[in-house]
Amino acid sequence: MYCKKCGGDVPLTDRFCSHCGAPARQIEPEARTCDVIDYEIVGDDMQAVIITLDPQEGVRSESGAMMYMQDGIQMSTGVDGGIWKGVKRMFTGESFFLTTFTNIGNVRADVSFAAPYPGKIVPLDLAKDREYICQKDAFLCAANGVDIEIAFTKKLGAGFFGGEGFILQKISGDGYAFIHAGGTIVELDLKPGETLRVDTGCLMAFKPTVTYDIQFVGGFKNLLFGGEGLFLATLTGPGKVYLQTIPFNRLARSIIAASGVNIRGGEKKGTNILSTLTDFAGS
Repeated sequence: MYCKKCGGDVPLTDRFCSHCGAPARQIEPEARTCDVIDYEIVGDDMQAVIITLDPQEGVRSESGAMMYMQDGIQMSTGVDGGIWKGVKRMFTGESFFLTTFTNIGNVRADVSFAAPYPGKIVPLDLAKDREYICQKDAFLCAANGVDIEIAFTKKLGAGFFGGEGFILQKISGDGYAFIHAGGTIVELDLKPGETLRVDTGCLMAFKPTVTYDIQFVGGFKNLLFGGEGLFLATLTGPGKVYLQTIPFNRLARSIIAASGVNIRGGEKKGTNILSTLTDFAGS
């Protein structure tokens, strides 16, 4: 909400404007630019989000994320925001195109989107928080009007040595957006000046008030035997931070290691139990 007298932002629960002291009757809701959607997140480790759309409401998603849609939902794919915004989305690891699902019927209808790998779907209420900085490939879907674009890290060290790369995603607006993370989500609220050091791959999303940098891991034995990489992400509050317990690249490495598949000279040689049983049966 905003104050009619001074124009300052006012939380919904406040009875007076903290900027000028105006009473609640002079405070009006701010005009929204995004569709207001209802949602339900189902599942445990393999989640999906079911979004209920009123007539003429819409939701946008990354290409290939849709699981099902009911009658009355119309799907259209295009370069939302123009070619330049499509190019910027490609830099963040997303598709050049976005798919829009609009309820063109006269009754409410559902459309559902599934997570791409085991983990959790996180709803971001941008009407409250306005903006988040996220890792690449985090975006799943969002209400019409939510903006998805690139966000450059402020320091070169974070760009060159951070596990998330120099380019991150910036998701902004005043509607709901949904991001996906691997494993379980850990949500932290950092106080002003509070510092947190995390594995670069475990960093999921954070508010723009949080300072993001990369710190070199010192110590010769730490470098050789620590197993945590050469660099850690340093986050300094204030602001909210989301961490993921299993980054997708770590999950992929574990699966490859457990499968016993080695790539040598361009050929895959399986040494897992399944391939051993297959060889035995064929002999």
